[in-house]
Amino acid sequence: MRITKRTNIAIRVLMFCEVNRGRLVTKSEIAECCNTSENHLAQVINQLGQMGYLHTQRGRNGGMELGRPASDIVIGEVFRALESHVPLTECFADVDNTCPLVDACRLKLAIQDAAEAFYERLDGVTLDALVCDNDPLKALMAPGMCGRPKAGVA
Repeated sequence: MRITKRTNIAIRVLMFCEVNRGRLVTKSEIAECCNTSENHLAQVINQLGQMGYLHTQRGRNGGMELGRPASDIVIGEVFRALESHVPLTECFADVDNTCPLVDACRLKLAIQDAAEAFYERLDGVTLDALVCDNDPLKALMAPGMCGRPKAGVA
């Protein structure tokens, strides 16, 4: 199974917001730290905001923060929301399905079961569990660390 770039970026955004809890973070900060474009980020941030995972504030002093506590953000739910429209294989696609085996193939059911097991495993993981006591992550995402060489590194 492969995770889309959108979902990967969404999880980075949520982790960045949790690491920097207590202040509004900017799209440019996240782009610099998470090695992604601001244009791609804007789409992901918009979607996360519509789903209630982020609270966004426009304007000169704008930015974003988590829309709910990190302990209430279940990673499996985020993945389902962002990945559910992406077919795992051609036979899951409503359009563009040219597989001649679609009516006889049993692999589709096995793949569907495997995907559900994947999501169920992620249902036991919260954003808080990804960030809490994760000092290496906090060091990477703390204010002033992103895009700047660490002390002693030329």
